[in-house]
Amino acid sequence: MFKDQMLEEIYQIRSAVQVKAPLIHCITNPISIHDCANVVLAVGGRPMMAEHPAEVEEITVTAGALALNLGNITDARKASILIAGKAAMRRGIPVILDMVGIGCSHFRKEITEAFLKQRTSGAPLILKGNMSELKALAGGGCIVSGVDVDPKDVLSETNREETIQLAKTVANTWSAVVLASGKTDLVTDGKEVCLIDNGCEMMGRITGTGCMLNVLTAAYMSVGKPMAAAVAACVVLGISGEMAAGQSRGTGSFQIAFQDALSCIQDEDIQNYMRISFLEAGE
Repeated sequence: MFKDQMLEEIYQIRSAVQVKAPLIHCITNPISIHDCANVVLAVGGRPMMAEHPAEVEEITVTAGALALNLGNITDARKASILIAGKAAMRRGIPVILDMVGIGCSHFRKEITEAFLKQRTSGAPLILKGNMSELKALAGGGCIVSGVDVDPKDVLSETNREETIQLAKTVANTWSAVVLASGKTDLVTDGKEVCLIDNGCEMMGRITGTGCMLNVLTAAYMSVGKPMAAAVAACVVLGISGEMAAGQSRGTGSFQIAFQDALSCIQDEDIQNYMRISFLEAGE
């Protein structure tokens, strides 16, 4: 795929969300639930944050996409993730799973494995995580301290080939798109690979930006193809962060400016500031 083609897909996805106002069912964590709801609203979607096991199935089947998040997990949210995930995949409703903490928690890794075992072939799926979390899913142990990426797993020139191959392997194993978040975001469907270099340091100094990326991807996934939706979300969130950083003094004012940027970003901003590259097959 060429950059101009992706740019056109991003424009179409953004416009479609604003026109259709899709319902996005978000089962996320209480740490970032408020910000996540506002992100969906900012881009034109309708968030619903229902998480009780008794109601999630009937909510999910009416949604345009389902965003799942393992952060701050509880028994009730575990049950809801599995119930809603199964309902969505059975009906072909797009799903994104943010595998928060599976690199440090066997419990969260077991939930991820249980979720994937009930996968319905062909249902649109994005698996999101940092590279340490993807390594854990691919068979590595739960050896990371906390939910942050292990420094040695950060995409770099020295581990570039290994990292890209790992992401492609996970994508092919589960017939999913992989969104590996980081300073450089990596998106792959197992064949094509896109690297996104938008974003700013301040985004790493507030909590919840990964969760926001998850629900933004879900909103875009409700109207677009999974890979294009993931790239669009990384680009839009990253550029919004860059715009906000130039208007803020610290983390508090940054959060407000960040929400403003998400709701005000224009196609021209994306055209001017998008930094993406596609790798040729075999790279």
